[in-house]
Amino acid sequence: MSDKINRVVLAYSGGLDTSVILKWLQQTYGCEVVTFTADLGQGEELEPARRKAERAGVRPEHIFIDDLRETFVKDYVFPMMRANALYEGLYLLGTSIARPLIAKRQIEIARQVNADAVSHGATGKGNDQVRFELGYYALAPDIKVIAPWREWDLTSRTRLIEFAEKHQIEVAKDKRGEAPFSTDANILHTSSEGKVLEDPWEEVPDYVYSRTANPEDAPNTPEIITIDFEAGDGVALNGEGMSPATLLAKLNDLGRTHGIGRLDLVENRFVGMKSRGMYETPGGTIYYQAHRGIEQLTLDRGAAHLKDELAPRYAELVYNGFWFSPEREMLQAAIDHSQAKVTGTVRLKLYKGGVYVIGRKSPYSLYSEKVVTFEDDQGAYDQRDAAGFIKLNALRLRLLGRRDQG
Repeated sequence: MSDKINRVVLAYSGGLDTSVILKWLQQTYGCEVVTFTADLGQGEELEPARRKAERAGVRPEHIFIDDLRETFVKDYVFPMMRANALYEGLYLLGTSIARPLIAKRQIEIARQVNADAVSHGATGKGNDQVRFELGYYALAPDIKVIAPWREWDLTSRTRLIEFAEKHQIEVAKDKRGEAPFSTDANILHTSSEGKVLEDPWEEVPDYVYSRTANPEDAPNTPEIITIDFEAGDGVALNGEGMSPATLLAKLNDLGRTHGIGRLDLVENRFVGMKSRGMYETPGGTIYYQAHRGIEQLTLDRGAAHLKDELAPRYAELVYNGFWFSPEREMLQAAIDHSQAKVTGTVRLKLYKGGVYVIGRKSPYSLYSEKVVTFEDDQGAYDQRDAAGFIKLNALRLRLLGRRDQG
């Protein structure tokens, strides 16, 4: 290799791909590998990753396993939820929003251990390679990035397994056959792509779902819950105060029971192709609807409508990997400013895959029953004012009509 790499920080799960990457980096670059494994609430035991890294020759002090669940929800998921961000109007960005945090921590570790490179296991066809690397370069402009899937000749699962067996890397039994689909998970969602999901005409097989009950089999009795918000962020469930990650985890349990948060989506990847994925975002779906519910009371029309205009742009920036860009930070500042009075309680009904806002209240409500009532408002609103309002707004339409009918 032209540029000598002495030490590299690898985003490491302990699975087949990153275990092979670890050995490949050691062989190809003759470098020391530092592993970083993030607990983002994916629900997997992480200690096996430590043992696998040790067996691969990684020094114990160079094995980093960090519990980032609270940081993830508080500093990444909640700010995104304040924006009501949905990519292409549907996707709650569960994979996308995790990547900048992983990239940030990798760069911090690289500085801590004096590494001159970072590496990830994302393929050359997907969005994650872009998200990781835009994060790396934003935070460490001169860092070297190694993306094995764009360099090596291990272009099939068979060849990966052959490499693993040659180097005594453990291969799980379920990895020996052709994987039916690939998954990514964290506390916000689980995504599944590939293989059995590649034909967009075919319905997602039931065995693909891991986070939600089938809505058809969900309880026949609705469940009523409340979520309290302060300044745009959820702070309590059913009146019980909770940390961000605890709140989302509890909502995930509720969403699982009631079959909430399934999405079958054909999306436009940043790299140019369309892909079909299945997403399960149980707690996030409930939270999103609740946040919009409290905004209905507390946001002025102008602010609310402007937010709705900004949300698709914000979502696209997150999806494409520009979390650390100035434009995302500018949008965040505007969105956060709008949330100062987004405080109150939302009541929701959960039933067979659906989330329904059935009540909301706030000390900062802009809703005036006195003004809106169909009964006698005792002069709170003078209906005669509407005549001039309508005539002024109709003026240009009347002028157009006279011209075009004349």
